[in-house]
Amino acid sequence: MSDLQLSIHHNEQSQRFETTVDGTTAYISYVDNGDVIVYDHTIVPDAIGGRGIAGALTKHALDYARKQGKKVVPACSYVASYLQKHPEYNDLKIQ
Repeated sequence: MSDLQLSIHHNEQSQRFETTVDGTTAYISYVDNGDVIVYDHTIVPDAIGGRGIAGALTKHALDYARKQGKKVVPACSYVASYLQKHPEYNDLKIQ
């Protein structure tokens, strides 16, 4: 993991958490179904890849779900993989 300091913005209108690095935007999008939030895409363009941005976005998104009292459906393969590697978020997953 890098020392990258990201400013992550919750774009509620677009239903995504986003950050811009070196003029390029990366994001994790979701569908809010009330008490369940579905994380469906994690997009980090190649130009800014390999810096831990996807992980930071996913952590931010999962922390948001926890604060909102929502369960998580990891429809995105990156989010599913992140959850497997971070058991501290197991309570958020719908089995």
